[in-house]
Amino acid sequence: MCTPGERVGVQMSETFDLIVIGAGMAGVAAAEKCASRGWRVAIVDALPYGGTCALRGCDPKKILRRGAEVIDAARLMRGKGIDDDGLSINWTDLMTHKHGFTDPVPQAMERGLRSSGVETLHGTAAFTDPNRIVVDGAAYESQRFLIAAGAKPRPMDFPGAEHLIDSTEFLNLAERPRRVLFVGGGFISFEFAHIAARAGSAPVIIDRGERPLKGFDPDLVAQLVKRSTDTGITVKSKTAITSIEPADSGYLVTVEQAGHDEIHQTDLVVHGAGRVPELSRLDLDAAGIAHSTKGVTVAGHLQSTTNPAVFAAGDSADTPGLALTPVAVFEGKVAASNMINDTTTVPDYTGVPTTVFTIPELARVGLLEHEAVARDIDVDVRYNDTSGWYSNYRIGETTAAAKILIDRSTDRIVGAHLLGPGYAELINILGLAMKADLTSRQLKSMTASYPSVSSDLGSMLCASDQQRVRTAQSCERVDRLVVELPPAPTPDTKP
Repeated sequence: MCTPGERVGVQMSETFDLIVIGAGMAGVAAAEKCASRGWRVAIVDALPYGGTCALRGCDPKKILRRGAEVIDAARLMRGKGIDDDGLSINWTDLMTHKHGFTDPVPQAMERGLRSSGVETLHGTAAFTDPNRIVVDGAAYESQRFLIAAGAKPRPMDFPGAEHLIDSTEFLNLAERPRRVLFVGGGFISFEFAHIAARAGSAPVIIDRGERPLKGFDPDLVAQLVKRSTDTGITVKSKTAITSIEPADSGYLVTVEQAGHDEIHQTDLVVHGAGRVPELSRLDLDAAGIAHSTKGVTVAGHLQSTTNPAVFAAGDSADTPGLALTPVAVFEGKVAASNMINDTTTVPDYTGVPTTVFTIPELARVGLLEHEAVARDIDVDVRYNDTSGWYSNYRIGETTAAAKILIDRSTDRIVGAHLLGPGYAELINILGLAMKADLTSRQLKSMTASYPSVSSDLGSMLCASDQQRVRTAQSCERVDRLVVELPPAPTPDTKP
């Protein structure tokens, strides 16, 4: 077999059963599944293998968040037995810890792919016709393609936008910035701002919308914004950036709010205004592949509507699935199964949770309240302020709440929204209940380990208008064992 260098300029193409474009989690899952059936499979990426989640997103972000969690946990227990004076994040050491996880990933992933029989290619792929691509001058043909090329930061068009850094660069900062401004009010801005604030930076979030984190319950978002502000994060809504200019020390960022201009001085400006599919270099038109700004246009079973040789998954596909790594992975597996078996199975997106990993985290599964109403569901909103419940009192957390939406006619959960420590795990149980079509009565019958965060779930499924300490799971028993708490003081959480 020729080496990549020897292929350059050769007119004959190598032929595969499947070529996967994008070596992230979706592409890798599909490539290995098809190779296990004896197919000749290749995978190609211009970036190191591993994709956004393992190298430039979910995993490294949460490693940095661990440092912020430790700082926040100590501050919440100030005056409750913990003296946190002098406790701080050593940014260099924390970043080294992160690299200890991310740096080995590309080689390990390539080894795994090769051991599964997948040929690994490096370079920028582009279609030349419906069944052929070139990768840095080398031509390859395939009966099928899976496009799983990930996403890139949404283009910004204001003057000075070239001075923005993206999330990848933030996750590799050698030094912590003293001042940092985030553009956009979504996942990236809030998660990174919560890390930066606990590390001693002064973060500012600029969001042009009425409220940030639009995909989450507005009542819980309002509580999270208050918690963020108390932590030292400035959140400015209904505000637009008009320009960024380099200054002697950092940047001058001009923003407009309610017709008035305001200038912010900062050391760093981070793009947190969303991402779009990275399809620009694939030359999809040459292969007759319909696409839009939302990704490759696919049927429900993930096959291109205009080129039957092509499937797409994850950020690259225009599907109703959330832009999440677990969704991309199961889309990749479904696409692979459909290719192998010549079937038209449609992915099941029921009960898929999503979490913004602020401190505390904000999680969602299913419908928002207004979405349930719009579908004419007779919805029973079961809301509880859980900040005074035992699991939160124990750690000193003063901001926590749960809103669970129940269809009165079926007793099924149609949506759940949680804000609080450990709730990113708890939301999974609610997602499983939706997937398994359990009633709220069936879910309440679960006997959980006590005292764990999960043991609060039964009480969350009961309506309550009081702040309580929950000491058992059964609603009836809890109502007999209510302990009223005085309002908890707000902890001093300044850096």
